[in-house]
Amino acid sequence: MTSSTLSPGRVRGACAVILGGLFLLSGAGCQSTEGRARNGNRSAAVPVKTASIQRVTVQRQVELAGNLLSPDQAKVSSEVAGVVRQVLVEIGQEVRAGDPLVRLETRELALAVERAESALRQTRAQLGMHGPLSENDQPPPDEEIASVKTALATRDDARANAARAENLAARRLLSPADLATAQTQLKVSEAAYQSALDTVRSLKASLQDRRAAYALAQKKLDDAVVRAPIAGSVAERLVQVGEYISERTPVATIVQVNPLKLRTGVQERYAGAIQAGQAVEFRVESFGDQVFKGRVAYVGPAIDQTMRTFTVEALVENDDRRLKPGFFAKGYIFTRQDANVMAVPDNAVSALAGVSSVYVIEGNKIRQVSVSLGPRKGDLWEVLDGLKGDEVLAASNLNQLATGVAVRVLAPGESEGTPPGEAPRGGSRRGQGQGQRPGQAGATRGDRP
Repeated sequence: MTSSTLSPGRVRGACAVILGGLFLLSGAGCQSTEGRARNGNRSAAVPVKTASIQRVTVQRQVELAGNLLSPDQAKVSSEVAGVVRQVLVEIGQEVRAGDPLVRLETRELALAVERAESALRQTRAQLGMHGPLSENDQPPPDEEIASVKTALATRDDARANAARAENLAARRLLSPADLATAQTQLKVSEAAYQSALDTVRSLKASLQDRRAAYALAQKKLDDAVVRAPIAGSVAERLVQVGEYISERTPVATIVQVNPLKLRTGVQERYAGAIQAGQAVEFRVESFGDQVFKGRVAYVGPAIDQTMRTFTVEALVENDDRRLKPGFFAKGYIFTRQDANVMAVPDNAVSALAGVSSVYVIEGNKIRQVSVSLGPRKGDLWEVLDGLKGDEVLAASNLNQLATGVAVRVLAPGESEGTPPGEAPRGGSRRGQGQGQRPGQAGATRGDRP
């Protein structure tokens, strides 16, 4: 009869076989786990596209907000009193310098001219002036005026009579009384001559007064037609036909509309950047996105102590008269251009909580760098601080990146969804899916400064 009990030797051998099998299974299992770990680490690298830092030229500009003003505005008044007979303009009508605006009744003014002319002719006649009225003709010399000639002749005759009387009296041929009479006549004629000279000189002074009165009367007659002192558009019509107006009564307001002034206040930190001649571009609400242009003409010399700004005025051509004084304008003053400025593409920048960052690729790792950005030009952002200029940046899958994250740089034309080492379907390495762009759902980019 066969015994079912195993010997101790056979038991030890069976145990050895079992333990060896377990060891082999354990080794195979560890090797499988290690391989899966290596494959998992390789697949954890984030595929990214790259972008390089560019050098661009940036136009510097200063924001402006201000009002359009007329560079010249006149409230036109009548210089004479009278009844309004015609009003020749309406609101909005464009006029040139010298165009008539209002006509007054001229009858009384014309009579005043005739009266002044008569007085002037009378004075001219007394001075021996008989030609046409002229401001430039001069009266004759004193000795050539009739009254002076008469007095001079009388004086010379009396002087000769006195000399004869003295000669006769010395020879005792003339009585002392007759001598005294001749001497008295000489003194009277000399006084008459001097009086004639004084009268002529007074007439010459009066001639200037009569000329001025005549010119003033003519001017008032001319002023009965009130004319535009400047070119522009009529903003106000202030009188009506039949109305009596006194001197210095406003009749109309004229504003110049071409060119216009754009006046704005600029912050004092830009005082060294704003200069006359710089270009200006702006928009007004009435014309939407249409851009109007001008040039800086005047720069204020002082800073407003309250607003900490200085005044800048630009001249704006308004040939088509679309812009109107009073429009509110917003735009820019273009100051200077800076060349060789660092810039990065928009898809390489991430913004979160007001902080802008880029992701620098170093080897196969990412280093997140905070940057200060300047103005945007197209799809490029100026970089003010944070980069040296020779870095290579990640330009896709930014929402998956952080410092220390492993990345795999995609080859040109390779899509983000293609496994490593495998060509895209169809034999081409282009266009098999671009992944999620920053700015879409899940991206970390926000508003730029």
